[in-house]
Amino acid sequence: MSDLKTVRVIAFPGAPNLPTFAAIEQGFFAEEGIEVELALTPSSVAQAEKTAAGEFDIVFTAYDNVVAYGEGQGATAAGVNPDYVVLMGATQLELAIVTAPDVRTYEDLKGRSIALDALTTGFAFVLFEMMAKNGLKRDDVSFAAVGATPQRWQSVKAGEHAATLTIEPFTSIARRADFNVLDVSSNHFDSYQGGVVASRRSYAAENPETVEAFLRGYFKGLEWTLDAKSRDAAAELLKSRMPDIQPAAVPSIMASLLSPRSGLTPGSKILPDGMRTVLDLRSRYGKGSKLTDISKYLDLSFFEAVTGAK
Repeated sequence: MSDLKTVRVIAFPGAPNLPTFAAIEQGFFAEEGIEVELALTPSSVAQAEKTAAGEFDIVFTAYDNVVAYGEGQGATAAGVNPDYVVLMGATQLELAIVTAPDVRTYEDLKGRSIALDALTTGFAFVLFEMMAKNGLKRDDVSFAAVGATPQRWQSVKAGEHAATLTIEPFTSIARRADFNVLDVSSNHFDSYQGGVVASRRSYAAENPETVEAFLRGYFKGLEWTLDAKSRDAAAELLKSRMPDIQPAAVPSIMASLLSPRSGLTPGSKILPDGMRTVLDLRSRYGKGSKLTDISKYLDLSFFEAVTGAK
């Protein structure tokens, strides 16, 4: 019987999970006395509901999801509170608008349907902003809540919807299947805090040593992933964990993932400007007052304890 403490983690499917895969496979979490059970969520709503029910301890999610639930604007039913708090940064995600082969311009999307995770999340707001900058109004298209990236991509591949937002590896998978990448978020935003590592506030307060052990193990996985000496092994690990990736797509996926402009953030530092971008978009496209204070959604004390950063 293992004497390692179990930490239950829930994340969205995608290449940004590679440091977590590495920390599991390389034994970095075990070195810190913990065993990580990683589950992948089908949607942000399911993630929030399960976290609120106490089924998970650590959450890899979008910064906007933390803000949304902190402001009572979450996409779940009223009364569901996952009690999110950001522990550290994770990614500056590059979101791509992947479209059906016959959609080559924003104009081509008129009258068509777009698949989203949920209709009131930050990634939807990114799409709205990109559309607005290209002369496309929200009522020019229809939207459907489909779930996480794999489900959204499959819905476009099957012809159910004309477009969706993707992250890697699904962007490269779509390209290689002759679908179009109409635009990417990095063309429009200098900084955007995509993924963060979060927890339930109550769990973090009651288990500080376990939270810090998780962060230390994750940091080792991140360093291994970003180390040029690990590049081939990291690519093989990604393929083994995400078998739908075609080998020919791996170089572009790894390049995007390893770029701080479109993937993992070195040192898992937060991106204050990127967080302010998220708040600005939610202030303009969400319901509620103008949001300006990024700190109310953060507790960086565990990060500072582990890294010595202030």
